[in-house]
Amino acid sequence: MGTECATGSFRFSHRQCVALVFGCTVLGAAAQVLMKIGSAVLASPNLYAILTSVTLLAGYSLYGLSTALLVLALRDGQLSVLYPVVSLTYVWVTALSVMLFREPLNAFKILGVAAIMAGVTVLGRNANP
Repeated sequence: MGTECATGSFRFSHRQCVALVFGCTVLGAAAQVLMKIGSAVLASPNLYAILTSVTLLAGYSLYGLSTALLVLALRDGQLSVLYPVVSLTYVWVTALSVMLFREPLNAFKILGVAAIMAGVTVLGRNANP
């Protein structure tokens, strides 16, 4: 659980900060998928079409929500621990791209995803809550 500091404002615990950033990665990946889908159906990629597409607007909104949650997590957490977790977005995007868009998965992508996951694990295990 979070704690309340002397000024009465809510503070997130280390685990809550990590959970918030993890949520940001999921929202960021969903935002990128929505933007991919939205961009594919643009009849004419002009500024008006880009700013009024419902699918693109949904993607922009998820990015905004992700950013707001990241700000909250960074306020109370260690940047050197939390920011590497953001790289998990690449893992989710790769998985979603393979599942939704049938993009090819090769050994280099698998190796890259494994390296990202290993890096996040190593950096997270050395954190001081």
